[in-house]
Amino acid sequence: MTSSVTVQSNEKLLDMLQRMLTIRRFEERVKKEFAASRVKGFVHLYIGEEAVAVGVCSNLRDDDYVTSTHRGHGHCIAKGIEIKSMMAELFGKRTGTCKGKGGSMHISDLTLGMLGANGIVAGGVPHAVGAALSAKYRGTDQVAVAFFSDGALNQGVLHESLNLASIWKLPVIFVLENNQYAESTSIKYATSVEDPTIRASSYSIPASRIDGMDVMSVFETASGMVARARRGEGPSYLVCDTYRYMGHFEGDDQKYRTTQEVDEWKRVDPVTRFKTSLIEQGYLTEAKYREIDDSILREVDEAVDYAEKSEWPSPDEVMDDIYSSN
Repeated sequence: MTSSVTVQSNEKLLDMLQRMLTIRRFEERVKKEFAASRVKGFVHLYIGEEAVAVGVCSNLRDDDYVTSTHRGHGHCIAKGIEIKSMMAELFGKRTGTCKGKGGSMHISDLTLGMLGANGIVAGGVPHAVGAALSAKYRGTDQVAVAFFSDGALNQGVLHESLNLASIWKLPVIFVLENNQYAESTSIKYATSVEDPTIRASSYSIPASRIDGMDVMSVFETASGMVARARRGEGPSYLVCDTYRYMGHFEGDDQKYRTTQEVDEWKRVDPVTRFKTSLIEQGYLTEAKYREIDDSILREVDEAVDYAEKSEWPSPDEVMDDIYSSN
């Protein structure tokens, strides 16, 4: 099965492929560095879900807002954060996005609208609603995107956020990355509704459920939702059925699922599907793909080298950036 590709500029399509492949190669290297005890703190890898972050964020501007989850590397890269500063953050270095104080689960870059990854399940959702309220109050056409996973479906703060966004007609898109498991618990067991879009209809929010392993399906559906939000027509809710190929965290024994299930999802690998589709439709060649991949691998190597050579934060900085100066 390949991704559906509608008419887009060659530059746009290759940019999307490059971002997806950057996420994949970055996460593969993070896995290796974590195993070598060079990455500080826990990591939750995004491998397998690349189509969701790239498909959505490819519709956004730098001044649009995104809130993320504990599995946030993909969202950060899709929104445009440099991987060398991300890697430095994972290494705990001063040159990291948060000066080495945040680590994997708290990467942010306000200059790019990335309001932060978040270690609290559904914790970023109300932040996106707040950003959307700010945009509406200021009269801009900015939009906010709240990424969350199926583990957040039963959190009260999600329902409160959906309700407020609906009654105030806020420019926010709720993106559910349904990767099938909340840590080790299947969505089929933990959630009372079979179709997660019902949660949105309860608050009169239009919703779509799509193949989250097809980047063009995500891109096109999110495009309409972003345009709707910019027109001031209120929130939308996007369910992307996807799958994480790694465990919930590095070290997870994954006894809650079978290798057969993982292999079945790998047959619809989002990166491979998109690459194959672009080649079939004449947007890409194998040689060009290898060139892109080799370039990304060099960038990842450079990011690790940058992180290794960067300085540690000084103990004198421990209280810096803790309190607002305003």
